[in-house]
Amino acid sequence: MKPHTKLNSQQEQEQQHSAQEQTQEGTVHEFATADEMLRHDAMRTPVPPTIAHRLQESLEKIETSSRSLWQRLFGS
Repeated sequence: MKPHTKLNSQQEQEQQHSAQEQTQEGTVHEFATADEMLRHDAMRTPVPPTIAHRLQESLEKIETSSRSLWQRLFGS
């Protein structure tokens, strides 16, 4: 009988540990698709300032281009 009680106490500890992890993490979210999960993560993750600056510079270069992609490709 001792191994059985030992197993039960070990199972109880694992259950308590997993319950503590869930409460520390907050609510558990289930996502239907990977895209939905990535959107959720993107909303909660701040963009590092250096990345934001580089992205802004890239967007400014695109906005200042007067010719469209088709015009650049076909030389119109």
